Amino acid sequence: MSDPGYYIKKLELQKHPEGGWFKETYRSGELIPKKSLSDRFPADRNISTSILFLLEAGEFSAFHRIKSDEIWNFHAGASLTIFSISNEGKLKAEKLGLDIEKGDKPQIIVPFGHYFAARTNGDFTLVGCTVAPGFDFNDFEMPTKKELLGLFPEQAKIIKLYGF
Repeated sequence: MSDPGYYIKKLELQKHPEGGWFKETYRSGELIPKKSLSDRFPADRNISTSILFLLEAGEFSAFHRIKSDEIWNFHAGASLTIFSISNEGKLKAEKLGLDIEKGDKPQIIVPFGHYFAARTNGDFTLVGCTVAPGFDFNDFEMPTKKELLGLFPEQAKIIKLYGF
């Protein structure tokens, strides 16, 4: 199928606060106790979580960061570009997709603590995102454009495009 509406309806996706559409598809029933986690986690966390995530043309996932690594896997549609800014301010742009000859990668890992944003390179992109330790909204941070520009003024062009 090449219609984003089909996937949104059939997969029962909901609007996501950072942009796009999503549905949580997995949340481990087991917890990692706080005492076994890094100090950046304030409480126990599920071992892992996973979502389906869809971006349509004209939408983007605004710059945000989480306290866990996030693994993105391509599922359908056009390739997608993930922009990440490291804590040192280094910008990285990677294409998630299946056209390996053109530099696409079928899987991209965003390290914890990096600010990242994404946009589709076509009509839509459907991906899977797995987070470990599992995602918790208490670990989610979406600063404003102004806040990001204060941290990374050298990345003003990309922040102005994909900031919140």
